Amino acid sequence: VQLQASGGGLVQAGDSLRLSCAASGSTRGSYVMGWFRQAPRKEREFVADITWSGGSRFYADSVKGRFTISRDRAKNTVYLQMNSLKPEDTAVYYCSGSPSQITLRQGGGYWGQGTLVTVSS
Repeated sequence: VQLQASGGGLVQAGDSLRLSCAASGSTRGSYVMGWFRQAPRKEREFVADITWSGGSRFYADSVKGRFTISRDRAKNTVYLQMNSLKPEDTAVYYCSGSPSQITLRQGGGYWGQGTLVTVSS
């Protein structure tokens, strides 16, 4: 499976942005898809994940209520709608996939390249 993330950019605090992650190849082994982010000089952290089959979602506390993860099975694409962005959301955002939610959340899934989101104050 190859993952292609896009949609990053420079926005102001309070703005919205939508990231996309297009999966190509066989997604049969990708029971769950998710987003991580890595801010400058910080470790990569989990943001949100969603199951392909039932759309079950899970969020990090830091983004709950502001970010929404969704998927379009027909397009093999996962989205991350980010609202009310804050400067502390500035990071490179990565999408990831795994047959296991636990594996994905521990950072053990497969990865796409990142897309940079910069939020100015």
